[in-house]
Amino acid sequence: MTSNEALTLSAVYRAVSIRAMALRQMSIDVERGSEVIATPAIIRTPDPLANLSLGPFIEQTAVSLNLAGNAYWRIRRDSAGSVNSLEVLNPHEVTIKTTSAGRVVGYSHRGADLDTTDIQHLSKLRVFGSPYGLGPVEAARSELRGALDVRDYSSAWFRDSGLPAGGYWSTEQKLPPVGPGSPSEIRESLHAAMAEGGAPVVGSGIELKPFNLSPADAQWIEAQQWNTTTIARLFGVPLTLMVAALDGNSMTYANIGQELASWVKFGLADDLREIEDAFTAVLPRGQRARFNVESLLRLDTQSRYAAHAAGIAAGWLLPSEVRKIENLPEVDGIDGRFPLAPHPAPAAPTDKKAA
Repeated sequence: MTSNEALTLSAVYRAVSIRAMALRQMSIDVERGSEVIATPAIIRTPDPLANLSLGPFIEQTAVSLNLAGNAYWRIRRDSAGSVNSLEVLNPHEVTIKTTSAGRVVGYSHRGADLDTTDIQHLSKLRVFGSPYGLGPVEAARSELRGALDVRDYSSAWFRDSGLPAGGYWSTEQKLPPVGPGSPSEIRESLHAAMAEGGAPVVGSGIELKPFNLSPADAQWIEAQQWNTTTIARLFGVPLTLMVAALDGNSMTYANIGQELASWVKFGLADDLREIEDAFTAVLPRGQRARFNVESLLRLDTQSRYAAHAAGIAAGWLLPSEVRKIENLPEVDGIDGRFPLAPHPAPAAPTDKKAA
C-alpha cells in the first residue's frame, strides 16, 4: 500500500485534504515573550526560491505528514547563518542515517548527504526503535487494502462476474449436454434472434429470470460506509466533515461547533504542534511560532461580533487584537477610542473581632 494507492480511495483523499485545508487557512503569529511581533519573512514566504507562500507550504507539509508519517524541510541559510529559505522535500526520497544505537546522525536526499542542521524533521507518531514517524497509511495497511478490495470488487461486479446484465434463462427440464436442445444450442439461437432484431422463441418450460440486485447491493453501500467511518477514525476527522453520518445521529449547528472545537484540540493538535515547533526551531532564539486557531473556529458573523464586543467590554480584549483576529488592516490609535472598562477596587478587609 503506497501513498498514491491510498489516495485513490475517496475517503482517504477527503480526510487528507480536510486536514491540509484546515491547517492552510490558519495564520501563524510569532511571539517574543508575551508580545506578538511582526511576521518574519521566513513565515510569510517560507520557500522564496520556489515563490511558495505560507499556505501552499503548510499544505505540502500536512500532506507529507498524513500520508507518509514524516515531513522534511530543507534548511538554507545566508552568509550570516540566518535561515532564509525552507523547502518541503518528498518524504519518499529522504533516508535517515542512524548509529547502531539508533541516534540520528544525518539524512540522505537523492543521493546527497545532509547534516542534521540542514533538515528539520517533522513526524507523526514516534515509535521506539525507529527514527521514522508512523503515519496512518503505514499503520493501517491491511484495513486500507481491504477498502480498496471492496471498491474494486464492486466496480468490477458487472464487468467481470460473467453474469448477464439482465438475468438468466432457467428450466426444470433436463437438457442434453450437446446437440439440439443443449444449453449452448439454445444460447446461440437466442443470440441469433436478438441480433436479427426479432423476439427470441424458446422451448416449453424455459423462462427468463432477472437478477434482483439492488443498487445498494451492487455497490456494497454498507461496506463502503463502514470503510468511510474507519478511515475517518484513522485520520482523526469528524464524520460530518467527511460528508458522512452515522445512522440516527442528528447534528445541530451547536453540535457541529462543539465537535469542531474538540477536533482542533484532539484531532488536529498533533499537526499543529509539530509545525509550530518546527517553525520555532528555525526562528531566532526567543521567538515562538503559534497557529491562530480563531480563524478555524469562528462561527457566524453575529456570534463572533458579540463575543468580540463582550471581550472589549470586559477589558481583556483590545480592538486592535480583534482586527487582527478578523484579518483586518491595522488602524492607528484604535485602542484609545475604546478605553478599557474600569475594574472595581477590591473591598477593604473587615475585622471580624471588632465586629
